[in-house]
Amino acid sequence: MSIAPVKDIVIVGGGTAGWMTAAAFSKILGDHYRIRLVESDEIATIGVGEATIPIIKTFNAAVGIDEDEFLRATQGTFKLGIEFVNWGQLGDAYIHGFGKIGQDLDSIACYQYWLKMSQAGAAPDLGDYSINTTAPKRGKYMRSVPEMATSPLGDIANAFHFDAGLYAKFLRRISEGRGVVRTEGRIVQTVLRAADGFIESVVLASGEKVSGDFFIDCSGTRALLIGDAMGREYEDWSHWLPCNRAIAVPCASVSPLTPYTRSTAHSAGWQWRIPLQHRIGNGHVYSAEFMSQDEATSILLNNLDGQQLAEPRYIPFVPGRRRQTWHKNCVAVGLSSGFFEPIESTNIHLIQTAIARTINLFPNSGFQQADINEYNKQTQFEYERIRDFIILHYKATQRDDSPFWNHCRNMAIPDTLQHRIDLFSSNGRAVREGIELFAETSWVQVMHGQGIRPQSYNPLVDLRPKEEIAEFLGDIETVIRKCVDVMPTHEQYIAEHCSAKPA
Repeated sequence: MSIAPVKDIVIVGGGTAGWMTAAAFSKILGDHYRIRLVESDEIATIGVGEATIPIIKTFNAAVGIDEDEFLRATQGTFKLGIEFVNWGQLGDAYIHGFGKIGQDLDSIACYQYWLKMSQAGAAPDLGDYSINTTAPKRGKYMRSVPEMATSPLGDIANAFHFDAGLYAKFLRRISEGRGVVRTEGRIVQTVLRAADGFIESVVLASGEKVSGDFFIDCSGTRALLIGDAMGREYEDWSHWLPCNRAIAVPCASVSPLTPYTRSTAHSAGWQWRIPLQHRIGNGHVYSAEFMSQDEATSILLNNLDGQQLAEPRYIPFVPGRRRQTWHKNCVAVGLSSGFFEPIESTNIHLIQTAIARTINLFPNSGFQQADINEYNKQTQFEYERIRDFIILHYKATQRDDSPFWNHCRNMAIPDTLQHRIDLFSSNGRAVREGIELFAETSWVQVMHGQGIRPQSYNPLVDLRPKEEIAEFLGDIETVIRKCVDVMPTHEQYIAEHCSAKPA
C-alpha cells in the first residue's frame, strides 16, 4: 500500500538549530519537498553554542560546506579539546582531548599499560600520550594528514570554535540558495486539527497562517510547538545538574590564539573561554541556589583576558530534556528538546543528531507510531548518556572549599553513572555503550583528570615485562613530541588557510 509523502515542511525558529535543519533538509531533500522557515527578528537566540566537537565536520561535509570558507565566514578557530581548571581540586588542570591515547598493544588499550607504569611512579602525565592534548599545550595546530595513518599526525582530531550568529547567517545563505523560503514573523498561535491533535498551521502576528504537513520545532527553550501547543512534558534534571543560570559576555582577543576551549571552575559553577578570530566568548555558568547574580557577574568580569566588548546577557535555564521529542507531526530540534550547559559542547551536536535521526526515520503522511517511538527511544538514550558524562564533572571532585562543591561531591547520582565510576575505580576500565556520544578515551580522561584512581589495571598487561612497556610508552611519547615540534602555531595555521576579514 502506498502512503502519500509529506510535502510541506515548516521549521519554526531560526538560529543555529533552524538553519542547520534547513541546510540539511534542502541538501538531502532537494526540490522534492517545500521547506519554509519562520523566524522573528524580535526574538534573540541564546547564542552560547560557539564550541563544538569533531562530528560537526561530518555535518558540514554532508551539507557541502568548504571548511576554510566556513571558518572565514564565522570568525572560526580550531579546537583540539577542552582544558579543565580547578575541577578536581584547586590548582588542578587537565585537557580532555579529542582522538585517541597512544597506541593499543595486544588489543589492550594504551591507557592500561600507562596505568601500570604510573602506579609504579615510572610514567609522565597521561596527556603526554596524545597529540590532541600535547599540541594545544604548546599552542600548535594543523589538520590531520590521512596519508600518515601510522603517525600521530594522522590522529589529529579537531572541532571548531565559531560565532554561532554568523554560522546561522552562513547556513541561511546556503539554504535560501537551495530554495528554502524564509518568513519573518512572530508566531502567536498554533492551530491543532480537532480530529487528531496534529499541527495544522501556525498563525503569525500579522494574521498570516502558515500551514504544513511536518513541523520542526526550533524555537529554543520556548518550545512553542512541542511544549506549549502539544504539551509534551519536560523532565527536570536539576537534582543532578545543579547549575541553572548563565551569563555571557565577549571580550577582545589576546595572543596566543589557543586551539582549545577552557573551563575554569569557580566557587559555585564554572567559566567558559572560547577564542575566536575577532574576539573571545566568555560566560559564567552557576547555581542560583549557591550564588547571587551580582556575585556571578563580578567573578566573570574580573576574569576576562581582554577588554569587555558588550553588556552581559543573562540566561536562566533548566537542565533536562523533553520526554517525547517527536509527537504526532512535530519534531523538536535543539533547545526545544532539552538543555545541557555547554561544558562539553554538546548542544550543537544534539541538533546534528536530531537532524540525522529525523532523516533516517523520515515520515510519510501516515506518521507511523513505530518510527516515532524508535526516534524517541534513541533520543532518550543519547540524552541520558550525555547527562551522566556531564554529572561526572561535578561528582568527581575533592573540592570542599564551598557549599556548592560539598553538595556536588555528596549528591546522589544515576545508577548508570555509578556503575561506570565503579568499573573504572577497580581496574581502570571504560566501556562505550551502543551509540552513546562519548568514547572510552573521554571517560578515561575526565575520570583520571578529576582524581579517580583505579585500584589496579588489566592483569594481561603483566604478560609484558616492565622494561618492554617502558620502551613502548617512551617511543609513543617521543614520536608525539617530535610531531608537535614540526607543527605550526594555531595563529600561523589560521593566517595561512582561513583568516577572516576584520570584524
